[in-house]
Amino acid sequence: MPLTLEIPDQYSYVLAVATSTFFLNTVHMMRTAKFRKLAKVAYPASYATEEEAAKNPSAAKFNCAQRAHANFTENLTPFLGALFVAGIQHPVPAAALGGAWSVSRLLYLLGYTSDAGPKGRLTGFMGSALSDLVLKGIAAYTCYKLIF
Repeated sequence: MPLTLEIPDQYSYVLAVATSTFFLNTVHMMRTAKFRKLAKVAYPASYATEEEAAKNPSAAKFNCAQRAHANFTENLTPFLGALFVAGIQHPVPAAALGGAWSVSRLLYLLGYTSDAGPKGRLTGFMGSALSDLVLKGIAAYTCYKLIF
């Protein structure tokens, strides 16, 4: 038996949140490039060495920016999948959680690359982890309702 999906009008909010992640990725790239330049870490090196980071605060911040960006891209695909699936039947809660995730990921980046270093990422981590978990729960529930 074929499954027919009807996308609600509010799904545009889900698409808007997904689009925000494109710009968030650009913020990550710009911040990482800024700290790469200040740290004088030449391409193709992905990170400053431990010795460089110990001597140069800019090198340490570059490593944190690079790791924050990598962590963002590691989490982006499952986040978008959960957002798109949850939004099929619950577009407004999915968009709200997705917006919270995006803001939290920005706080994660800014905190991680602040003078606090890795400890500065905690607020952003907590917000993104919580919103991500709830969003994935809604996505699982949506799948359940579509199947049964």
